[in-house]
Amino acid sequence: MDKATALQALAGLGQETRLEVFRLLVRAGTEGVPAGEIATRLGAVQNTMSAHLKILGQAGLVRAERDGRSIRYTADMTGFRDLLAYLMEDCCNGAPELCQPILQAVTCKC
Repeated sequence: MDKATALQALAGLGQETRLEVFRLLVRAGTEGVPAGEIATRLGAVQNTMSAHLKILGQAGLVRAERDGRSIRYTADMTGFRDLLAYLMEDCCNGAPELCQPILQAVTCKC
C-alpha cells in the first residue's frame, strides 16, 4: 500500500457514520449486510448511506455484491489488513517481526 491509498482509507474511516458502517460490517463477517439494512440499523437516510458506502468502497474497505435485487456489503478485510500493515511497517525500530504478534492478534482469517 502506498501513502495515497492509506490516506484515502484513513479519510474513509475518519467520519463517524462511515466508521460505524465499517464496524458493523466487520461484526457481520462474510455474510455481510444489505445496503438498506445498514441504513436502517444505523438510522441513516438511504441515499446518504449510499454515498458513505461508495466512499468506503473507493477506499478499499468494503466490497459490494449483488444479491437479487439488493446489494450486500462486506468489510474488505484484505484492504483493512493492508492498511494495518502500512501503518506498522516501520514499527519496532526497523524490526517488524517484533510487531507480528500484534498484527496476528488484530486480524482474522476472513
